[in-house]
Amino acid sequence: MDFIRSSVSALILFFYFLGLMVHVAFGDINYSFPEELKRGSVIGNIAKDLGLDVKDLAARKARIDAEGNRKRYCNINPMTGELTVAERLDREGLCGKKASCVIKQELMLENPLELHRVNLNVQDVNDNSPKFEDDVIRIEIRESTFKGARFLLEEAHDADHGQNSVKTYSLQRNDHFVLSVNTNDIGGKYSELVLEKELDREQQQEVTLILTAVDGGTPPRSGTVTIHVTVLDANDNAPVFSQSVYKVSLSENSPVGTVLVTVNATDADEGSNGEVIYALGHISEEEKNIFSLDRKTGTITVIGPIDFEEESTFELRVLAKDASGLTSYSMVMVEITDVNDNEPVIILKSLNSPIPENALPGTEVGIINVQDRDSENNRQLRCSIEQNVPFKLVPSISIKNYYSVVITGDLDREMVSEYDITITATDQGFPPLSSAKTIQLLVADVNDNPPVFEEQTYSAHVKENNKPGSAVCTVAATDPDWRQNGTVVYSLFPSDVNGAPVTSFLSINGDTGVIHAVRSYDYEQFKSFKVLVLARDNGSPPLSNNVTVSVFIMDENDNSPQILYPSPDGNSFMTEMVPKTVHAGSLVSKVIAVDADCGQNAWLSYHIVKATDQGLFTIGVHSGEIKMQRDLSESDNMKQNVIVSVSDNGQPSLSATCVMYLIISDNLAEVPELKDITFDDTNSRLTLYLTVALVTVTTFFLTFVITVLAVRFCHKRKPRLMFDGAVTIPGAYLPPNYADVEGTGTLRSNFNYDAYLTTGSRTSDFKFITSYNESTLPAELTREKTECVTDDLGEQRDITQVRPHILYNFAFVILFYFPL
Repeated sequence: MDFIRSSVSALILFFYFLGLMVHVAFGDINYSFPEELKRGSVIGNIAKDLGLDVKDLAARKARIDAEGNRKRYCNINPMTGELTVAERLDREGLCGKKASCVIKQELMLENPLELHRVNLNVQDVNDNSPKFEDDVIRIEIRESTFKGARFLLEEAHDADHGQNSVKTYSLQRNDHFVLSVNTNDIGGKYSELVLEKELDREQQQEVTLILTAVDGGTPPRSGTVTIHVTVLDANDNAPVFSQSVYKVSLSENSPVGTVLVTVNATDADEGSNGEVIYALGHISEEEKNIFSLDRKTGTITVIGPIDFEEESTFELRVLAKDASGLTSYSMVMVEITDVNDNEPVIILKSLNSPIPENALPGTEVGIINVQDRDSENNRQLRCSIEQNVPFKLVPSISIKNYYSVVITGDLDREMVSEYDITITATDQGFPPLSSAKTIQLLVADVNDNPPVFEEQTYSAHVKENNKPGSAVCTVAATDPDWRQNGTVVYSLFPSDVNGAPVTSFLSINGDTGVIHAVRSYDYEQFKSFKVLVLARDNGSPPLSNNVTVSVFIMDENDNSPQILYPSPDGNSFMTEMVPKTVHAGSLVSKVIAVDADCGQNAWLSYHIVKATDQGLFTIGVHSGEIKMQRDLSESDNMKQNVIVSVSDNGQPSLSATCVMYLIISDNLAEVPELKDITFDDTNSRLTLYLTVALVTVTTFFLTFVITVLAVRFCHKRKPRLMFDGAVTIPGAYLPPNYADVEGTGTLRSNFNYDAYLTTGSRTSDFKFITSYNESTLPAELTREKTECVTDDLGEQRDITQVRPHILYNFAFVILFYFPL
């Protein structure tokens, strides 16, 4: 036994080293190694044999896949490139009686796709001993049998193949029989018992022999069987089959009960010696579960499932025996024909998901393999992908049934964030079978969309005198990108508003887009301004957009009316003279007021609050013109005081009041209050100038000038000395910020008045009646006309033609104040 064990070990070691020899042909790599190697045993270094860099194995996801098999019989070590045994390999279980036992595996590499077929040639090891079907072979031989008669013996079965199968037989030494070993038509060894010395039933009725079968392994294995020979009367004919080999074709998936074939053997003997019975010899347990033989008829029927993909051929040995035990053999060769009964199988080998949405067309995102266990046309496959998706299948040029999934168009995550791609595989069988597999591909976001504001421009209306910190408006921008690429942050674009930084006017919440007022606004300082709001996402690099926000300040009634005429100065008052001949409806004077507000807040209305004589004067509600309500009577007081209230139309309304002093007289000399007024010479330069002028004029032209001018004045002008014109309000006198009043009811441009004679101060200024023009002097200076004047008839005359008129007026004033 020690010798046998050492011989077996040497044989295994021999086959192991033999397995290290490899060769590559047509892209395949073949390894030969003995069966029954331990798990983890090294078959060879596939990386070295293929010329691959070991460092690339892990990076390229090197792995072993089974081709058409359910099991993987070897593994690859990505660190060393060695191919190792994955599980115990039993050649007899894998390949049975086949002459060659080749297991096909695949070495797959990714990026780029590369596939090598690995053929594992499993070498037989003599690990099975020859075995006879029965423990005892019973033979009946008639004593009349002649010397040299041959009796076919049962063959021994050895599960090993080739050299390790049965090679010879030996027979225990005896007096009557010798053994003849022969080779049959299919290369198997069989033995015949040859009668060397006639039997004598009266001397010996039974003969017991030991038959030994020996295989060709190293060391050889053997099996024995007992031959029990019964000496009878002569039965000299053995059954003979009609065919030595029966060839049958059987379709897979044939139903149970299908008749495979009926074998036939005949025996030339008569009676019981000619009766033949049939039996199956040396078949596996799998074959016993598939086929059944009728012992009397020789009919073989199907009793189990037939699957071409599991086994494509069967070899059945049929024995025919007569009543005396004479036996003959026949072989039934069964070829299974393929039926298209297997749907294609779609295997996802690799998938890159998620895919960046900016991935270019032609980018490979996955690898699939399509397999079909059927054969020939039933195995020819067509693979396609559903329409309306930006992907397609590109078949591998060098590797059959491998496809790459590539991008065919632009991806946009904001439009489609994921794709469910259905791949369909159809074979060429009849009828064709197909299968489908759905692959989910996610699209990863790329920051390719700037924020977009909901409106093209924003308008905000804020009342003046607002509280600092109050909300002005809210801007909103959306970004269809994902997560931080779609997170929007708001800010104010740096700029100036009325010379000040925009941040001194507004602030913005970076997260919500709410714009707040930093300070209180004044409509009278500025009515509107614009700012630029920037919306930026948090992508890398960030994208941004901007929008213009127009802020309009709304006016509030925070300014009281300002009275321009009569002068609001409390140290002096304005006095106007009303001729006694004035009629009802005549214009006496006008209250002029403005309001710095706008709109209805600047719509002014005039009302007489109090007057010396309530029924004498009336005032235009919107014009401020003071007119006579009735004709004057002798009983009317010479001095009339009118208190006028000017109110705006705001809510609440604001107002201002003024006092208008009117004197009813045709001549200043009739006014006693004016006669009693004396002046301090040191307080009025004008008085000094007028005095000198008066003396000079009086000396040379007094009589002549007074006479001529008095006559002309009395005939050509009515005594409307101080109301036949318009009060002129110089531009410098108006407030710099009063509102545009055209059509708003504040101060109309067609009502302009000159200033009248003023009293109440130590200086009296006299202003002449004229139309308003841009060269009007301030109210505190005496105005001199240098261009032209207009008389009652509308005619313009040169100023040199009215100088006597002017001198007369000066003289009148001097005589009135300083009588000679």
